[in-house]
Amino acid sequence: MLLQIVQRAALLAAGVGSFLAMTAAFAPVSAQSARIWFYRDLNPNESLAEPYVRIDGATIGFSEPGGAFYRDVAPGRHLLSVDSYVNDRNQTIDVALAPGGEVYVKVVPNDGYVEGGGEYSGGYHRNSYVLWLYPPDVARAAIARLHLQGSVAALPPR
Repeated sequence: MLLQIVQRAALLAAGVGSFLAMTAAFAPVSAQSARIWFYRDLNPNESLAEPYVRIDGATIGFSEPGGAFYRDVAPGRHLLSVDSYVNDRNQTIDVALAPGGEVYVKVVPNDGYVEGGGEYSGGYHRNSYVLWLYPPDVARAAIARLHLQGSVAALPPR
């Protein structure tokens, strides 16, 4: 009985900790900046590749399956993009952010776009991605189920 109480208390503490971490992640944006969220669902049937994500051409992170991260930027227009094998018009998004504004961008694998191979060989598959804008209520619910990637000051060599 005591063991069950301790186990339940540990589960509750873990739940509260993850809730507090998520609450901190959804903290309001300062009035002098704007926030861009990037996230990607975890689907075991999709590629585990981690394409670079860029803001105005600068690499700011990478899209991890089942991961989410954000970057605070200066208000104004920004060009968002994800690296992809195929150049696609949905690979980039131009957004205009007001001070204190937020935008939610989902990185979506474009599977099956470039693949092939012979009947008797292993074939090939090229990773291709697009970006989709999502409304805050839908995106926040999705992000709450994902792993929060830490802020990256400098990316490790790949």
